[in-house]
Amino acid sequence: MVKGLIFDVDETLVYYEGYDHRKWFEELVKPELERAGIFIDYETYRKTVTGELPRTYVKNLGIDPVEMWKIIDGVNHRYRKEMLRLGKVKPFPDVDALAELRKLGLKLGAVSNATEENTRLVLGAFGLDRYFEVVIGKDYSNLDGVKPNPYLVEKALKALNLKPEEAIMVGDSIHDVLAGKRAGLRTVNVTRFGKVEGADYYVENLWELVELVRELLSKRSPKV
Repeated sequence: MVKGLIFDVDETLVYYEGYDHRKWFEELVKPELERAGIFIDYETYRKTVTGELPRTYVKNLGIDPVEMWKIIDGVNHRYRKEMLRLGKVKPFPDVDALAELRKLGLKLGAVSNATEENTRLVLGAFGLDRYFEVVIGKDYSNLDGVKPNPYLVEKALKALNLKPEEAIMVGDSIHDVLAGKRAGLRTVNVTRFGKVEGADYYVENLWELVELVRELLSKRSPKV
C-alpha cells in the first residue's frame, strides 16, 4: 500500500536556466575556496558531486570537508537567491500535480543533496514547500550520506513515519533511483532528461505520476 512519496527537488520539481556546472565552480566557488586557503581542481570537485569519489575524499588533500562544503553551500545559497531574483529558477509546469497527490491522502517528503536551507529557499519561492511534511537536506555530520547513499531517504522515511514498502522515491537521476532502491523503496524515474536504468516505473511528467499512483492505490497493475 502506497502511503507516501519522497521527491528529489532540482531537475525534478524545479530547474535553473543557463546553469553550467563547471562555470559555476570556476567563477563562483573556486575563488571563495581559495580565499579560505582551500585549493581543489574542478575534476576532483566534480567527482565528489557525481559520487565517483566520496565527499570526504578531500581529507586526503589536507582539506577539512565540512569547512569546504559549508563554503560551497554558502556560495550556492547566494547563487540561488540571485537566480531567483533574475527569474531564472523555474518550477516545471506540472508541479501542480503535488496538490493532487496530497488530495489522495499521501504523505510527501523532499530530499536533496543540497542543504535543507537551500532546498527550502527554492521550494518556498514557488509555494511548493506547503506540500511537503518534511524537507531533508545534506547532513554535515554524514557528508558521504548524500544520494546515491540511502541515508537521507531513510531519514525522510523516519520523519514521515513510513516503512520502505509504503513509500516511493521519485526523481530524475540515477542517484535518486539508487538511493531509493538501497533504502528499500520502489522508484519512479521522471524522464524529463531521458531514462535512467533500474527504476521500477517511468513517467514523463508528474501528472503521469498521479495516474500511476492512482493505479497502485486501486491495486491494478500499472503500465511500466
